[in-house]
Amino acid sequence: MPWSARQPDDRSLESNDPTDGPDRGRELRKAIDRTGYYPEIVAEAVAGSVGGEQVLSFFVHHEPTFERDEVRRHQSVVVLTASRLILAHTDEHTGDDLLPEPYTSTSTEAVNLSAVRSVVVTRMAPTPTKGPRPPAEAVLTIGWGGVNRVDLEPAVCGDPQCDADHGYTGVLASDDFSLRVSAAADGKDAVGGLLSFAEAVSARTHLV
Repeated sequence: MPWSARQPDDRSLESNDPTDGPDRGRELRKAIDRTGYYPEIVAEAVAGSVGGEQVLSFFVHHEPTFERDEVRRHQSVVVLTASRLILAHTDEHTGDDLLPEPYTSTSTEAVNLSAVRSVVVTRMAPTPTKGPRPPAEAVLTIGWGGVNRVDLEPAVCGDPQCDADHGYTGVLASDDFSLRVSAAADGKDAVGGLLSFAEAVSARTHLV
């Protein structure tokens, strides 16, 4: 029986430590169930992409968005296995010409860990002058070359009187997946959970 169909046990973790250990699939399923966001649909899609591999670490993020007078929800599930990074995104939609009834769409992507080029983690810590404190927000950005972002700005020289056209300068950054969480919006455990997952991904990509 696949883990997507099992009844979860009593353990509950949003993410796990970076060391190899027992399969965390049951814990992942419980985290998906806890959001209450179409858990059967989400779990089936995630399990299909995991493909029977051992779940080493994961993070589940449920995010409501407001569009005029409507509330639409989005859920991201990221899973780390020994060889791959699995990403699943689920959105809900109102009916349209092809599907008149409300429906969900779930997209999954499986990325070989050997393809991951960068794992960028940004921590926002409040009142640093008062000593070390847990970060209030965190951003995880993972790049593998599928999507690149170019930031351009006019190039200048050292002469403040110069008005010549020096073209543009910029930065090319890999920006395939980015997730931001905050203690205020997502709960006090969300930031630590994302940082733990980021640590796990960094540890596995270091070994590849």
